[in-house]
Amino acid sequence: MKLTVIGTGYLGTTHAACMAELGFEVLGLDILPERVATLASGRVPMYEPGLEELLRKHVAGIEGSTGRLRFTTSWEEVGAFGDVHFICTNTPQRRGEFACDMSYVESAFDLLAPHLHRPALVVGKSTVPVGSAERLAERLAAAAPVGAGAEVAWNPEFLREGYAVDDTLHPDRLVVGVRSAEAEATLREVYAPLIGRGTPFVVTDFPTAELVKTAANSFLATKISFINAMAEVCEASGADVVQLSAALAFDERIGGKFLNAGLGFGGGCLPKDIRAFMARAGELGADQALTFLREVDSINMRRRGRMVELAREQCGGGFLDRRVAVLGAAFKPNSDDVRDSPALNVAGQIQLQGAQVTVYDPKAMDNARKLFPSLSFADSVLDAVTGAHVVLHLTEWQEFREMDPEALGKVVAERSILDGRNVLDRQRWRDAGWTYRALGRPS
Repeated sequence: MKLTVIGTGYLGTTHAACMAELGFEVLGLDILPERVATLASGRVPMYEPGLEELLRKHVAGIEGSTGRLRFTTSWEEVGAFGDVHFICTNTPQRRGEFACDMSYVESAFDLLAPHLHRPALVVGKSTVPVGSAERLAERLAAAAPVGAGAEVAWNPEFLREGYAVDDTLHPDRLVVGVRSAEAEATLREVYAPLIGRGTPFVVTDFPTAELVKTAANSFLATKISFINAMAEVCEASGADVVQLSAALAFDERIGGKFLNAGLGFGGGCLPKDIRAFMARAGELGADQALTFLREVDSINMRRRGRMVELAREQCGGGFLDRRVAVLGAAFKPNSDDVRDSPALNVAGQIQLQGAQVTVYDPKAMDNARKLFPSLSFADSVLDAVTGAHVVLHLTEWQEFREMDPEALGKVVAERSILDGRNVLDRQRWRDAGWTYRALGRPS
């Protein structure tokens, strides 16, 4: 069996490399020649731990590689090559709306269909509104020369940026939405090595498979916003949200994962996915079922404004003639993704209010410069904080957790730090003479 992966962004590149690791011959397609050239040379266009090493292990033309992985821009080549085609294109938020932009997924199906001259399984992995798979299956069968021999399945991805390779090769579950025993058997064969290691294989219908990803992301976003709402109550009452979270985590019904109060979530998935879920529920006449997600979104966005307020307080009530150091640009550690980054959002707001803002991030500097060219950027933590009146810790990189408050204290204008992620050792910083403040904790 030969596999193709259509769309070689974050999801597609990871899936292609991991399928080659499982032993398949894989052909990846992208419409951008420069991306194809980059991948064919064994380089990845994003930062993801372990991915480039895995790519170089399998991409054809690299000395010592297995040669099982190639890349192309040719739809004709993909149609002739593949028995199973994985659709891994982006589904961003539609401009000016909450709804999902399906144009990339639809285009992938439309461009692939004319080249399906023999039976094939087209497997969607992109996060789509419920009901999309059924519609796309009809569209594919109508356009493909093989007709109904071009079957569709839906196999949502559950990747965490920073852990994508491990999440693909050692997933906590595999979910497949299928309409035939043949499609199920094909996907069981594709994932046989993972199933053999005990990975649960959940077989559903189309709409259930589509809902699994959006429901999971909505639940996760709700849990994060819940503890951040508790942080607001803690600030009003004088309680400590870190201690509150630790106490709640002992309850097995709740658990401690993603129960850390802070600046909130961002990135290219959670924000747009919960908004698209609300929009789709409205189209289905079930909008009241998801009205709570509006408050989840609102709580999340309020954290950014609250961090700006705290920074202003630490600067004496205003930002004019103040220097602010922002540590972090990626929306989360172990990633260079700055889409909807809370850290950069805060940095931009503070700069607009008159401060001189300097940003440092271990991996996301290039992407941050493209998105916010008006900000200043430093090459190290020490450079970023030099002369700063307040330091904002906004992305929880390990490098920042290990900072020496004594060394930094020698170069700042004022020893003042705001921990936007509640992970720094509060007592250590205070012992070094710093004013330490954090969201949801007593000042």
